Amino acid sequence: MQGRVEWTGGTTMDGINAAGQRISMDWESGPSPMQLTLQMVGACSLVDVVVGLKNRPFTAAWVEMDSVRAGESPRRFTSMTMVYHVKGDVPKKLVERVVAKSHEKYCSVSNSLDPSITIDWRVEVQSSSDG
Repeated sequence: MQGRVEWTGGTTMDGINAAGQRISMDWESGPSPMQLTLQMVGACSLVDVVVGLKNRPFTAAWVEMDSVRAGESPRRFTSMTMVYHVKGDVPKKLVERVVAKSHEKYCSVSNSLDPSITIDWRVEVQSSSDG
């Protein structure tokens, strides 16, 4: 995997992958690199959840995240809390197993972080008939 980040002036930059695809960033008026890192942990793990539920009937899935950072530089993450939400007729225990496997083995982003970062998570399943 290869990539490049180019400063594009002021507080903006573009991340560019080997295929030339770009993501624009602004560290003052857009998500900061740390915010993007937190969101990418969620995105990577959510992929695992959606793929892991295979053909189960669900209509929505998302993860809400919160984090704590060190008070002094480097202001690295010290902990993350993730709440996974799935709307559909899926067993909560299945979603919990999929999330556990994501954090134990499959989510490359969270598994690339410092192992001292505490990642806590929980699952909430809303039945499709709950509205």
